[in-house]
Amino acid sequence: MREKTAPQNAPASRRLRVMTYNVRNCRGRDGICDPARIAEVIAHHKPHIVGLQEVDVVRRRSGGVDQAQAIAMHLKMTSHFHPALHVAEERYGDAILTTLPSRLIKAGPLPSTGEQRGALWVAVTIGDEELNVFNTHLGLRPSERVRQVETLLGPTWLGHRDMADSLAILMGDFNAGPSSAPFKLLDRHFTEVQTATSSRKRATFPAWFPLLRIDHIFVRGLAVGQSEVDRSRLARRASDHLPLVATIEIVLP
Repeated sequence: MREKTAPQNAPASRRLRVMTYNVRNCRGRDGICDPARIAEVIAHHKPHIVGLQEVDVVRRRSGGVDQAQAIAMHLKMTSHFHPALHVAEERYGDAILTTLPSRLIKAGPLPSTGEQRGALWVAVTIGDEELNVFNTHLGLRPSERVRQVETLLGPTWLGHRDMADSLAILMGDFNAGPSSAPFKLLDRHFTEVQTATSSRKRATFPAWFPLLRIDHIFVRGLAVGQSEVDRSRLARRASDHLPLVATIEIVLP
């Protein structure tokens, strides 16, 4: 995990490409575990910031590879990783990748009933602005997801005193659609990119026959230019989720 980085692919303006992608430990529909294939899906969109969920680090089931670092190396990005689960040397969790200067603010658990869940907070610098980026993967139980969102909105995460009026992106696999209580809680404070940009909103899961819109990017203090779900043949094969991509722009006063 690296604390401070120099820009490698900084945007020419205050416009950014952002992606959220549940990579299912890089195991595709064909059963092959291939971080390079995931990197290829990501590279097509040239994002500046990527939130990954279900990332394996040194796990036997995925060949002992540090997937967060392997994908980051393919893309020439910096990786920040948080293990929601940690057993011996094997870790599994979420990552934020970026081409921009960045620093880790916080990584930690969320209240969980089933499998332990967590979140990751990274500050990214673009020009003279700092953008707070949060990535998470919520649980499977409805009541659990509500508690997790309430925690994220609370004083130790998005409601922190240092976050007052700050630019923010919250993204991830929320396991919750637009009609759910967690989505509605977040919608009071943030703009969801597909709601803002598309009359025809695209589902992200399952990748081969998408029916559910459960992967989201929420923004605050940022304009949304466009959004898309990658429905390419490669994306449908690489994971069980499709990546959601958005173009956003910092709004100047």
